[in-house]
Amino acid sequence: MFGHRFDGKRISDIDPIVQITPYLMPMRCDAMVYLEHKLDYEKLTRYISRKAAEGERITYLQIIVASYVRAVSQHPEVNRFIFNKQYYSRKCCSASYTILKEYQNTDSNETTIRIEYDLTDTIFDVRDRMVAAQEKARAEAQNTAVEKIAKMVLGIPGLTSLIVWLYRFLDRYGIAPTAVAKELPFYCGAFMTNNASIGLHHVWHHIYNFGDVSLFMGMGSVLKEATLEADGRVRMKRWLPIGITADERVCSGAHYAAFFADVRKCFDNPEILETPPETVRFDPGVEYHVPKVQKA
Repeated sequence: MFGHRFDGKRISDIDPIVQITPYLMPMRCDAMVYLEHKLDYEKLTRYISRKAAEGERITYLQIIVASYVRAVSQHPEVNRFIFNKQYYSRKCCSASYTILKEYQNTDSNETTIRIEYDLTDTIFDVRDRMVAAQEKARAEAQNTAVEKIAKMVLGIPGLTSLIVWLYRFLDRYGIAPTAVAKELPFYCGAFMTNNASIGLHHVWHHIYNFGDVSLFMGMGSVLKEATLEADGRVRMKRWLPIGITADERVCSGAHYAAFFADVRKCFDNPEILETPPETVRFDPGVEYHVPKVQKA
């Protein structure tokens, strides 16, 4: 209440033009902008193969998440969110994504994982966090806390609408139950989806008005396109497409441009993700650290 939230610190030292946008566009769905980036599938595949030969298993999604974390470490402005028309600096670097409870079984149920990262994480740190979270989620025989709550609420007619309305009202003023909010995947800097794993094209997914997600990245199936080479020859080249949806109110276009330039740099040169960043930037008064995953 009064500008205090569990997930962010209120900030007001913002360009007035940026600061007024939540009044002009009150909801995230008002302010969605769409981008697309195509990863060089062949280059990334060669990198993943080299790492596999060295005993390090890396996936395409892990590269995408690690690139996001690295870019946030240099551009904290993108890791902000808006609630009740006020700007907040997020108190963590987090990303959520959905997995199948049974690996490669499209008939199994899905569950969503939310993971917090440290801004000094390398691609290997990101990989270890994701693998640990996935193994934990798949090992749980019972439903998650969120699924149990949802089943209970849905079993009582009319209760769902009342609870969601009440929660939204409390969340608007920063007094929603923290324990419940931390179980929900909608409180994160970025939401990821790997449509390629189920054979679907990339999408420009909406950003949820529920929670505080500011960015959505959807990876799709590999595309083949005719490409003109430097020597004048035409050949078929494979790309891994990503549809990106962003909340344009979060920061200026210049900040977004610099952020995505760093993301693309990591996509094109994943080797730079193998070492921690030389420096890390935080918004004033907001510094956070997450312990590394301890391997068994």
